[in-house]
Amino acid sequence: HLIHYRIFGELGVEQSLYSKYGGFSKVNRIVMAFYDDLLDSDEIGPYFDHIDMKRQIDHQTKFIAFLLGGPAHYEPDHLQRVHEGLKITKPHFDELKVIFRRTLENFDFSLEDTNTVLDIIESYRNQVVVE
Repeated sequence: HLIHYRIFGELGVEQSLYSKYGGFSKVNRIVMAFYDDLLDSDEIGPYFDHIDMKRQIDHQTKFIAFLLGGPAHYEPDHLQRVHEGLKITKPHFDELKVIFRRTLENFDFSLEDTNTVLDIIESYRNQVVVE
């Protein structure tokens, strides 16, 4: 399922969270900061030991841009395919959300917008978690 959240900016003009927070370059900086913290996690960091992080950040930037209403497209089963066999647990997914919340807050996302983004991410839990 595709989820695009939109907000009303000044003058009541509808805009995406992607546009509100600066587009692709800002999303890329958010994703890089997120992975800096995520890789420091004793629980989650090891998942990325043998991953090409440049490629990972590129893919994740496109995915987060998509979640925020930007110009990207993902098939509904893509996340499940790429996470098969990784054995990601509920606590790992929860920790990822905590780290992502902190990252969004550090990039001055409002509480409402942060919660919206985390709700979107939560909607993909069953495609990532094995339990």
